[in-house]
Amino acid sequence: MISQWGRDKRGAVATEFVLGGQSVKGNDNKYDGEIVQAFPEGAYGWHLGENGSQHMHTHSVGIEVCNFSYINDKNQTYAGTNVVDSQIVTLAKPFRGHQRWYRYSDAQIESLRQLILYIANRDNIDVRKGLVEEVRAKGAAGFEFNSDAFYGKIKGMWTHTNTRKDKSDMFPQQELLDMLLSLYDLLFLPNVSHVVVKGH
Repeated sequence: MISQWGRDKRGAVATEFVLGGQSVKGNDNKYDGEIVQAFPEGAYGWHLGENGSQHMHTHSVGIEVCNFSYINDKNQTYAGTNVVDSQIVTLAKPFRGHQRWYRYSDAQIESLRQLILYIANRDNIDVRKGLVEEVRAKGAAGFEFNSDAFYGKIKGMWTHTNTRKDKSDMFPQQELLDMLLSLYDLLFLPNVSHVVVKGH
């Protein structure tokens, strides 16, 4: 992912962290749960796209979670790649028009939990605010678009799907919801910034 960003012509579009996953072919876990830092602490890339807060755009920490998003009826990704059954999850309710998705692995979810806690402590972000509060109140619907997230009104943690109606790069898999809810009982330093979690 990081190498691809380095070759494209879009400019400085990137996230500080990238979280690897399983091979879509089901035969390689080499990068599953591996975290890589794409650029130095304190820098930023244009990872949110069009949103209502320039301040949030330049004062957020982005995490790219490698994932193929929704799965079609032919067990294929949006790119036409076949997916093994063990890497497909069916949601209780459709999200962004799709019910079958490429599963976040256990290793990814645990690494994401640890990375969220690391960023929260490093940058004094109360990650209970935003997404976690929405998931507590609404369950999976907490991943839907949120105008407060779009305009950067609530400091804390959000997904790309909270800030953009046209994105489907993070989805509410039950194991991910459970992990997020587990963060609520933890203590954090005062919030001064944002964490934005994305997928690809």
